[in-house]
This record gives sequence, structure tokens and C-alpha cells, in this order.
Amino acid sequence: MLYQRSSALFKDAQEYIPGGVNSPVRAFKSVGGTPIFIKKAEGAYIYDEDGRAYVDYINSWGPMIIGHTDPRVLNATVEQMKNGFSFGTPTELETEIAKLITSVVPNIDMVRMVNSGTEACMSAIRLARGYTNRDKIVKFEGCYHGHSDSFLIKAGSGAATFGNPNSPGVTQGTAKDTLLAEYNNLEDVKALFEQNKDEIAAIIVEPIAGNMGCIVPEKGFLEGLRQICDANGALLIFDEVMTGFRQAMGGSQERLNINADIVTFGKVIGGGFPVGAFAARREIMNHLAPLGPVYQAGTLSGNPIAMRAGITTLNIINNDRELFNRIDNATETLDNEISKIFTEKGIPNHINRLGSMMSVFFTEQTEIKNFTDVKKCNHERFNKFFHHLLTNEVYIAPSGYETWFISDAIKDTEINKTLDAVRSFEG
Repeated sequence: MLYQRSSALFKDAQEYIPGGVNSPVRAFKSVGGTPIFIKKAEGAYIYDEDGRAYVDYINSWGPMIIGHTDPRVLNATVEQMKNGFSFGTPTELETEIAKLITSVVPNIDMVRMVNSGTEACMSAIRLARGYTNRDKIVKFEGCYHGHSDSFLIKAGSGAATFGNPNSPGVTQGTAKDTLLAEYNNLEDVKALFEQNKDEIAAIIVEPIAGNMGCIVPEKGFLEGLRQICDANGALLIFDEVMTGFRQAMGGSQERLNINADIVTFGKVIGGGFPVGAFAARREIMNHLAPLGPVYQAGTLSGNPIAMRAGITTLNIINNDRELFNRIDNATETLDNEISKIFTEKGIPNHINRLGSMMSVFFTEQTEIKNFTDVKKCNHERFNKFFHHLLTNEVYIAPSGYETWFISDAIKDTEINKTLDAVRSFEG
């Protein structure tokens, strides 16, 4: 049995942890089977409790852009730990990372550190509401911004309607202030603004969506959102929890040359530790307590160990000007070769890619541009593909609605191993 110890550990975990996991997607509900339990990671590989090594395309859902347990990050954090684990007081490290972030990310002057991407997005919309003195926000179906109540909303009978809660515990009162639109559909957004004049505080969007698979913004979509916000006195929030410091040093704002009003970060910013942040121009950030009336706080925000890991990781990226080219090229090779293999096998497929993010969709469709398109794909075939790769020691996200994250540790050896596994897939 390949996953003997993982199976035993999962059975034990289910007695003490809801569903046996501390984040739902880990439970393999989408793809079936038993989740594997990971014991350690190094470079391009994760190692399970049964001793098997896997080429890792999850990379902790994005942050391990330079690979796992990079010695430079490891050594820096170990040295920091010798000074203490947590203080609950200001440290110089917090200012150091804020200076670094504001120096490389366009259109921001100030940063507030938090502990997760969920916390960053939740705080960003509170700040937007406080700044504009408006209540409603626009989000897009299929975009995930964490598990804050305002974001756990699904579309109603039409995209341009009030949302309905898709989790018990989220009230209708909260849901009514979240408006749903279809990704890559500017007409939906325009209709929402016409129906809710002077009530919308902000649009929040993944500039490159990663939570319905990798969905690339169509030409003019983000530019259109920027124009709509400017014309209506609303703020544009880029959720760059996945894309920040991955698509470019300045994130999607730099790569796509679109300025947002508020930007949220996570993943890479902490070098693998639980860290998030939100940032904006000074005039907006000055509305935060203790300067302004919008309250936000976190006892462990700016944890010194996480700050040191983040500073070290960001400096490594910033000082390696070829890093983004390398990982983009590796991702392009995977895209082209996997598509070629499946086409030769007669397996309908479409691959979306931008930078070091990509998704393989099993479909006859010639484009995948929103959540509706993703839902039409052959997810049963994806599930078989997932388990085939897992058996062949290649680990991708256990859902057809997720993204591959390529790290700089993925080299020709790992790419060839992956392509060999793809070649042996019969569909």
C-alpha cells in the first residue's frame, strides 16, 4: 500500500480534527482518496510519512517560490529565533520589510502586517468602506479572498445580483452588501454600479485568478475596472496573496501595468511562515487606527521570525534578476509539452498560464475565462489525472479548481519526471 502511514494518520486525525484537516481542500474531497501526510520538504520535493518523494507543484499554495527550506532563509530564521519567538511590541524588522515592500511595489506608501491572506483581505475591505463611507463591495464568482463572511458569497439567479451565503453562519445582512459579477465581464460590473449608485466602496479582484484554476484577465478587463472605480468614487483592491512577488517583484500591478488603490499580500511575503499584509497610498492608510477611525489589530502581527523569513526571501528575489525569467520559462515548458502530449493522445485539453502559475483543464473549450467555463470541464478526468501523477510521485493541487505554482527549484530533472508521468496517463 503506497500511503499506509498516511492512511493511518488520517484515520487518527479524523477523531480529533474536523474532517481530519485544518483546511478543507487538504481532505481530498474533490479528487477522492486519502490525503497524504507530509513529513519534510527540501528544494523541489516534499516527502510523505511513508518515505516517498514528490515533485511539488503546490509549494505550500504559492509561497515557496525559491524552493523548500532554502538554506539562506533557514539560517536567517534560526538566528532570529535565538533572540526570541514573539514580543508583541514593535521591532525594527517590521519597518525593514515595510521599506522593502514600498520600494518595489507600485502605487503604495504604507504597509500594515497581518497574519494571513484572509486577514489582509478582510482588513482591506473594512478600510475601503471606512475611507469611502460606503457599505457594498463587488467581488467575482470563483475568486477567493479568504473565509471572512463578506467573501463567502455565491451568485444568485444572475451574476449581476445580490449574493447569497454559501456557508451557514454567514448572515443575509452581510451577504446583501456583497455584489457578484462574472470574471472578465465588464458589463456585469457596470450593471452593478448602475443599480447601486454611490453605494459601492470597492471592487476586490484577483488580478490573475488562482482559485478557480489559473484564469488570466482578458485585455481591457482590469483597465476597465480601474476606469469604473475612478468614475464612481470606488476603490480598486487587488488581492495579490497569490501573485504578489510571484508574477514580478512588484506583483501583478507591475506585470500588467495597472495600479490598484489597495493591495493585499500573503504567501511569498512570509517566506513560508503565516504572514499577510495590506498596503495603499498614505492618504488611505492614514484612516487606520491609531491614526484614523478604522480599527484593525493583531497580537502576533509582525512576528519577528516571520518578518525575518520574509525579508530574507524578498531580498533573494529582488537581488536575482533572472529568477522570474527562469520560473516563467520552466512553466512555459510544462505548458507547451503537456499540451503537446495530450493533443497527440487525443485527450481534449486547455492550459491557462501566466508567469509561474498554470492550470490544466480537460475540455473541448478553446478558452477558459471564468468560473462558468471551469465548471464545464471534465473534472472526473482531472481526478484520475491527479491520482495518476500522485502515484508517479508528482504532487499537484487536489482539485480542478486550483493552480500549479512553479518554484525556482523546479529544473530539467523535475520537468522530465513530470512529463514522463503525463505521457503514461491514458485518460
